[in-house]
Amino acid sequence: MEQTNKQEQTQNSNFKTKDFVKFVTTMNPKKKVFAIGMLFTLLTSGAALVVPQLTKNLVDGSRLTQMNMSLLFVLVLAFVAQLAFGALGSYLLRFSGEHTVKQLREKLWDHLLTLPVKYYDDHKSGETSSRLVNDTTVIKELMTSHFPNFIAGGIQLIGSMIILFIMDWKMAGLMFLAVPVIGLIMVPIGRMMSKIGRELQTATAAFNADASEKLSEIRLIKSSNGEQFEQQIGRNLIMNVFKLGIKDAKVEAVLQPIMMTAMIGLFVIVLGYGAVRVQDGSLTSGQFVAFLLYLFNIMMPVGSFATFFSQLQKAMGATERVVQLMDMPSEQLTLGLTQDVSGKTIQFDKVSFQYEADRPILKDISFEAKENTVVAFVGPSGGGKSTIFSLLERFYDPKTGQINIGDTNIADMQLHSWRSQIGFVSQDSAVFAGTIRDNLQYGLDRTLSDDELWQGLSLAYAASFVRDFPEQLDTEIGERGVKLSGGQKQRIAIARAFLRDPQILMLDEATASLDSQSEEQVQRALNQLMEGRTTLVIAHRLSTIVDADQIHFVEQGTITGSGTHQELIESHVLYRDYVKEQIVN
Repeated sequence: MEQTNKQEQTQNSNFKTKDFVKFVTTMNPKKKVFAIGMLFTLLTSGAALVVPQLTKNLVDGSRLTQMNMSLLFVLVLAFVAQLAFGALGSYLLRFSGEHTVKQLREKLWDHLLTLPVKYYDDHKSGETSSRLVNDTTVIKELMTSHFPNFIAGGIQLIGSMIILFIMDWKMAGLMFLAVPVIGLIMVPIGRMMSKIGRELQTATAAFNADASEKLSEIRLIKSSNGEQFEQQIGRNLIMNVFKLGIKDAKVEAVLQPIMMTAMIGLFVIVLGYGAVRVQDGSLTSGQFVAFLLYLFNIMMPVGSFATFFSQLQKAMGATERVVQLMDMPSEQLTLGLTQDVSGKTIQFDKVSFQYEADRPILKDISFEAKENTVVAFVGPSGGGKSTIFSLLERFYDPKTGQINIGDTNIADMQLHSWRSQIGFVSQDSAVFAGTIRDNLQYGLDRTLSDDELWQGLSLAYAASFVRDFPEQLDTEIGERGVKLSGGQKQRIAIARAFLRDPQILMLDEATASLDSQSEEQVQRALNQLMEGRTTLVIAHRLSTIVDADQIHFVEQGTITGSGTHQELIESHVLYRDYVKEQIVN
């Protein structure tokens, strides 16, 4: 994992601010709202620039007892306009930013769902969810809070500087003496913050990945007395995040006082120089007051710029990881042929596959599964049986050879259409947290009626136990179905397969982990489900495979024997030994 993270950092070392701006721009469909928000922000800054001039006229033109009421009214109006336009501009810019991040999260979520299984083999789910939640949150904070303040402050700063030069170029020039000093400080600190930000996001993702994985297997941890071991691993990851967070805090802690000290020093210099100018009569009191107000207009946004650039570096680090994720090729779910596969033969033609180079899993596998037949795969664990099913589901593509349905290569078929015609029931049938109704309905293109749901449950011999629950179809089953027994989960999965009405059925050790009573109920449900469908079965239990139309013995990635149960008993030594073990057990 650490090596992967280092590679990712190296690959994205050329990610620049312009790349970040381009990425955010492409994600923002609310450009008109953003433009209107900018307009209000411009008006707000304009009002802020008018106030010092009105104040100057007020101080120079009247005594307090002879105050020009119309000028005072205009001054109050400018304050009100600044408040109103500021509120509207801030809201619209934040709305645009929120919408940008919403768009980003939607695109990223959609992309994650279409990434191939290979990606999830190589990345922890917690790491991926960190990209979706944590990294987009960093971008959100920049877009919705720091960026609007930066825009408003930038306009205010530039406008104030222009007016200051027009008012008195000598005093304005004095202010610019601080610019190169601040620049020399900011550039190296900014680079340091960028590096720390990337390291912090990597460490946070690693911790999130580990925590998600371990909490999802909390029963294994407790049953293995693994609490202390996992506490230490978690503490190490937390300490890594803490150390990087402290580094980040140190840099920010140095940056903020430097900026404030520079601003205060500048203010003191300008104040002293201005007071001398007022005394010698080259500057009026009103001009001096206006100059100080403009100086505040500059100092206030500059103080927030340090926070903005700090957040920008973090957002760039987050964005480069999001960009990397978005650039990964995804499955094309709706491209290809759509056709009904009923009545067609499944054919593996010299299929070879490997997850990693030089470690072949399947080698020149060839077999057929004809319509309405049961084809079973048996053999030692690790032989490649489950990989055959993964290739059929198109989780992976063969390295050589091809898989056909009829005369069509399944690689040419639309993924959505192909998978919609397959029903899959595994040893550990996956269910989601939610209700029984949600799990039965999952993945279907239409909403089923209660009568249809109960019919599916009846066919799976599951209706009786579901009716025993007080909430029946609306019963919450907990994360991964922890409130159901193994047999109940299997029958819910079988009911879901009935409701899916697949043409091809794949059963992967569907009864392996059940007790004898649950196995008998699940097997009856499976027998009913298999009627009229092309069925492929992976099984260890003799009762599941003895009546199969064709049995293939798979070992070390090859099929070493094929035939009916009786034919293999007579011709295949390992199969005969395999059957004897089943009878003894």
